[in-house]
Amino acid sequence: MSSTETLATFDSLGLNSDLLNTVKSLGFTSPTPIQEEFIPVALTGVDCIGQARTGTGKTAAFALPVLQKLKPKSQHVQGIVLAPTRELSEQVEQEFRSLASGSPCETVLTGGGRPIGPQIAALGRYPQVVVGTPGRVIDLIQRKVLDLSHVSTVVLDEADRMLDIGFRKDIERILRACSSDHQTLLLSATLPEQVQRLADRFMNHPERVDLSEENVVVETIEQFYCTVEQRNKFNLLIRLLVQERPSQAIVFCRTKRGAHEIYSKIQKHLPDVAEIHGDLQQRKREQVIRRLRDGRVRLVIATDIVGRGIDISGISHIVNYDLPEGSDDYIHRVGRTGRISSVSDGRAFTFVKPDQGDELTKIEVRINKLLQEYQFDGCDAFDAREVQTVQEDEAFEPTPASESEWDAIFDELD
Repeated sequence: MSSTETLATFDSLGLNSDLLNTVKSLGFTSPTPIQEEFIPVALTGVDCIGQARTGTGKTAAFALPVLQKLKPKSQHVQGIVLAPTRELSEQVEQEFRSLASGSPCETVLTGGGRPIGPQIAALGRYPQVVVGTPGRVIDLIQRKVLDLSHVSTVVLDEADRMLDIGFRKDIERILRACSSDHQTLLLSATLPEQVQRLADRFMNHPERVDLSEENVVVETIEQFYCTVEQRNKFNLLIRLLVQERPSQAIVFCRTKRGAHEIYSKIQKHLPDVAEIHGDLQQRKREQVIRRLRDGRVRLVIATDIVGRGIDISGISHIVNYDLPEGSDDYIHRVGRTGRISSVSDGRAFTFVKPDQGDELTKIEVRINKLLQEYQFDGCDAFDAREVQTVQEDEAFEPTPASESEWDAIFDELD
């Protein structure tokens, strides 16, 4: 930054005094790039597409304009925010509550996996903003307890993920249920063809704020690959953890069964370990996310259910135990580390089987970056393909369940 450049402030974005006071009371000093670019455009009332990597402050970028447009005395829902998962919808609703703390705005969370009765009762108290997942929102519309005919702003958050998991028809039905003159704000880390088709059909000449940059994964995240046979992955994972000693890490698997199997092996030997995947009850998934945010879990074995849309700062390491199904999923997984609120830039590791070179190349082309081969201490280039299969009990010694410091455990394993 040159001596003549100055940092942007929230005061320059066009927000009203109540929101500015709230933002300052929450400790925000300057807007992130997506907030700086997206908020002024959204405040004009035009449709807008915001593209930026996960973890760059997108929620506040759309929440603040929605809050500024609200008419507190109205008894109609004025803003509807759709999110792909229950966890993300809860996160968004919590941020709305924080940002609306200085105003009379009422928000209601409408997500699946929770009793519908309290949500119906909450809608009867005339909230201004509804945040939810598409399936539950459709359910409430069909029950005639949610009327979107007076909505002035529709937000599609993590639009690429919503379409990935099959919400296209639900989204279209919801958009048709809204007033004809509503504003649509679409936010996404990536803009694949199906997202662009949705925008073309339901948005009115949208302006685009593209902060994805040429390199869609932040440059400060160090990214590595390790070549390894399938039968040696678990032992390589342990060796990697011993050498890296992460403060907090997420290990991504492709399947629920694979994630559970790794968790079952590793939780016998390491404390502060958890699993999270689609077979886990919603209540338990929420507990894991909460414990991870609070720093009470140090290692999570997960599927892509947390690959997108969950804002967890402080993750120092990501391990792709299995290659993701697509390059965009790689972006979202790696986006769990190196976030704007994180204490470190983060490191990401991808296990690649010898026959998966083409898949690795596709990822490198997508992110416009060559991954480095990871070097293990004491080896010029540790070749995990040549490691002999080790039985589980030989991989590392069990440690007492009461042990809470990983460093002591890693010293024993090293």
